[in-house]
Amino acid sequence: MTKKNIITRMQETPIVFDGAMGTTIYSRGVFINRCFDELCLTNPDLIRDIHTEYINAGADVVETNTFGANRIWLKGYGLAEKTEAINLAGAKLAREAAGEDAYVAGSVGPCLRTGQIMTKEHKKDITAAFYECTQALAKGGVDFIMLETFTNIDELLLAAEVAAETKLPVITSFTVDEHGKTAKGRDVEDIIPILAASNHIDAIGLNCGTGPSHLYNSAERAIPLTDKPFILMPNAGQPQEVDGRMLYMTTPEYFTEYAKKYIALGARGIGGCCGTTPGHIKDTARTIHSISGIKHNITIKAVVKQEIEVDVIPQARKSRIGGKLARGEKITSIEIMPPKSCDLKPMLDKVKLCYHAGIDAINIPDGPRASARISPMITSIAIQQQVGIEPIIHYCCRDRNLIGMQSDILGGYAAGISNFLVITGDPPKIGDYPDVTGVFDVDAIGLTQVITNLNHGIDIGGNPINPPCGILIGVGVNPCAVEMNLELSRYQQKIAAGAEYAITQPIFDAEELLSFIDSTAKFDATIPIIAGVWPLTSFKNAEFMNNEVPGVEIPEAILERMNKCKSREDGLKVGCDIAREIKEAIADVVSGFQVSAPFGKVELAIDVLS
Repeated sequence: MTKKNIITRMQETPIVFDGAMGTTIYSRGVFINRCFDELCLTNPDLIRDIHTEYINAGADVVETNTFGANRIWLKGYGLAEKTEAINLAGAKLAREAAGEDAYVAGSVGPCLRTGQIMTKEHKKDITAAFYECTQALAKGGVDFIMLETFTNIDELLLAAEVAAETKLPVITSFTVDEHGKTAKGRDVEDIIPILAASNHIDAIGLNCGTGPSHLYNSAERAIPLTDKPFILMPNAGQPQEVDGRMLYMTTPEYFTEYAKKYIALGARGIGGCCGTTPGHIKDTARTIHSISGIKHNITIKAVVKQEIEVDVIPQARKSRIGGKLARGEKITSIEIMPPKSCDLKPMLDKVKLCYHAGIDAINIPDGPRASARISPMITSIAIQQQVGIEPIIHYCCRDRNLIGMQSDILGGYAAGISNFLVITGDPPKIGDYPDVTGVFDVDAIGLTQVITNLNHGIDIGGNPINPPCGILIGVGVNPCAVEMNLELSRYQQKIAAGAEYAITQPIFDAEELLSFIDSTAKFDATIPIIAGVWPLTSFKNAEFMNNEVPGVEIPEAILERMNKCKSREDGLKVGCDIAREIKEAIADVVSGFQVSAPFGKVELAIDVLS
């Protein structure tokens, strides 16, 4: 099977590049005064082993050990005549490690030193140097050319023009400081449009220079300026001196947290530069592949009306919530976590408070943040039987194969659970059990179709089920998604698969929700939207939500309001005030509210709904 072009692959799903080569070589005992590129000829086993470690760590791309293998730099080592041989060997070693499935990037660094000016006299030699090494890399079998760590944008444009003569995809990456400026003081806002306009450049990136947090700030400014795939490869923080050695202190866990944030910004490639190791890439690869590389291998066929005739239960008869939605009445719901212990009583006491406050339903998350709690199915059954309020069970695709999911859904419905909220689910890597693997036979769209089929009297194998189920199908939606076109497309597919209502991520910006609803006006069909509302409890809580919870974005104005709170009580009051303000601003366009009970404080949620 022919491997996809790297640009096509990145447009479909984010990919993981490898980490540092130079600092890794140094850590293996090779002194800094050696020519690291020449090791492709003199110590090929070392270079091949490093490539192999990155492949085994989960990298989709390995870069050749040829960053400085141009005639101008090699001349300083007396190795200019070995330019072609080093690049050919570098490509061969990377390909041996990558095999045919992973990609090999032909690494090409600048000819100019940082701050050096490219004069007309130098341009001819520089052009020839880039031509020699890029042609050799192409001849050696690389999949694309990676021009990286450039500081002079004119030189980068020249290198891209020369590299394009290989007929391979060309990715360009430049370096900025913590303020988003190049060595010559140019901002990313000046540079990105220039690179984006070049016909010789297929993707753009930022690498080296700074650690994950500073690069995030620059990426936040840069990515919206281009439609071309964007790659981010930060250093492992800033090196620090420890016992006479300069060490990079950023942990793989910290690095990976920022990798997730980069993907949320819209980055299509994530890798590491100076100081990053196979350990950093291993954690990053597992997370990125879980988040964005999930393969839903099972296609769910929709029921064709002629295939089976059953009395389909109408929405109004499926549940009390279904009846209210069918009548156009607003829904009130409070989200309560299943307990982490086997004692349901404290949670049921909170549910009783909601029942007596006249709340319509209790939302029960399914392993939120990929953590272990009592089964939401058992929790929902206990709530319905012991309190009498309707549960809405969140059911995610992460933990069970399709047969197990169908059995759960049939069993839950037989036990009286009629309200299901279908979600794909957080990958285990972002939760408490990073070594656990997700299943993901289908995503939320596929599982929605499964339940729709059950409601029409047919199971996943096409076998009749009589009587049919009468499940009210809800889905999740994120009106503040970074990749809004993708979110709208998936939302439309969920509706087509049979979704009957949607519950949003927590809304902190009313305008974002209103804009999202306007965007759905062109759909052939729409469904009621229940808005998620989260009463913030403190500035720390607001920061955590904004930085760590996928899909949640809190406006700066709200963060500032929470930051001004001087006490715990003040934080609770302001958080509830903000929640009520948001609720009032969107009340006319939604079909109800789901209010979360932060830290189990159901009184706050009831107060907001009151």
